[in-house]
Amino acid sequence: MSRDAEILVGLSDEELEALAESTLAPSAQARLNDLLSRNSRQVLSATEQAELDRLLAHVDSLTVLKTRARYTLNQQTAAAGS
Repeated sequence: MSRDAEILVGLSDEELEALAESTLAPSAQARLNDLLSRNSRQVLSATEQAELDRLLAHVDSLTVLKTRARYTLNQQTAAAGS
């Protein structure tokens, strides 16, 4: 497999699959849902808005990590088939 900056190295297939399927903790997801709902009604305090921003940044980071894990698995599968 060629050197690719998006490939996650040093992880087993099982670890990559776990990353690819990971989700927010239920309590964090519930809090995010609450903050998003309240934000749509424009009733968040500045502190809550900052918390929402942090949670959304966390979700974005998790999405990137999950995508990289799936990409790595796909690249490994393609390389094994070559």
